[in-house]
Amino acid sequence: MEPKYLFGCSTNKPNGCLLNPEGSRMIFFEECKNSAKPNFKIDTHLFYTNHLGEPGGYQSSEKLNIDFAWEKWHELHQNGWTEVAHNYG
Repeated sequence: MEPKYLFGCSTNKPNGCLLNPEGSRMIFFEECKNSAKPNFKIDTHLFYTNHLGEPGGYQSSEKLNIDFAWEKWHELHQNGWTEVAHNYG
């Protein structure tokens, strides 16, 4: 199966925070700290936001391999999610 995303590869990792178009949820992408180089894993952490657009309540986490992480990143961008300057943790 060919990947459906237009950017990203196994040597590059999605990293950062995306905010949904309504400003009600944000998702953090970060490299899993115990991830082995040939098989990178990406942790995603989904939060509800408060009235200031900051993480306000934890919703869920997921561990993805690099290809699925890029697919999710690309899909969120296609659905209007934008990068914002927040750090996880």
